[in-house]
Amino acid sequence: MQKKPAKVPVHRAPPPKQVRIIGGLWKRSTLPVLDALGLRPTPDRVRETVFNWINHLWDGAWTHRHCLDLFAGTGALGFEAASRGAAAVTMVDSHSPVITQLHAVKDKLGADTVELIRGDALATAQGMGLRGRRFDLIFLDPPYHQDFLAKALPLCRTLLAEGGLVYAESGAPLPFAPEDGGAAPEWLAPWEAVRADKAGIVFYQLLKLQEALP
Repeated sequence: MQKKPAKVPVHRAPPPKQVRIIGGLWKRSTLPVLDALGLRPTPDRVRETVFNWINHLWDGAWTHRHCLDLFAGTGALGFEAASRGAAAVTMVDSHSPVITQLHAVKDKLGADTVELIRGDALATAQGMGLRGRRFDLIFLDPPYHQDFLAKALPLCRTLLAEGGLVYAESGAPLPFAPEDGGAAPEWLAPWEAVRADKAGIVFYQLLKLQEALP
């Protein structure tokens, strides 16, 4: 009796990683994560905490807020802001596949208040500042260990509207109080942490310019 050929196991690709929108109009909507680009989206739990902070500070008033996400990636931060009713959200990313994916999500959600820009984050921010654009909330979630926050925060001083906020995410605590007892670095000196927390290796903080503090 002839043996049946052994079945060759079928290796299926794992389902794409996703993050979800926490609140607002598109609550529970999922956003795909492009594995090939090594994107590191802000965890759902962290975003929930951050947006709770902002809601408290703004009394939930998003209607007239203009937001900028300089390192958009999955768009989790920017689409979250748009979902909660922000008047306008501008997302910037330098990778064409990311922008293509963001356009697909924008179309799926009908996110008419979202503007997508493909370009270098720092150069784009500098150009926006020269054109006089201002934002109430700026998201900074750059790749860790590449000194992007030290380069981006000085640009945010020009881009930030009066009383505006900056969300900054990093792989290490920001050096407001250096271990050697010295002063904070020049790029960080004008800023103050309004809220700050840590989740695993993610350090996240909500910043405000000191002169804008009450």
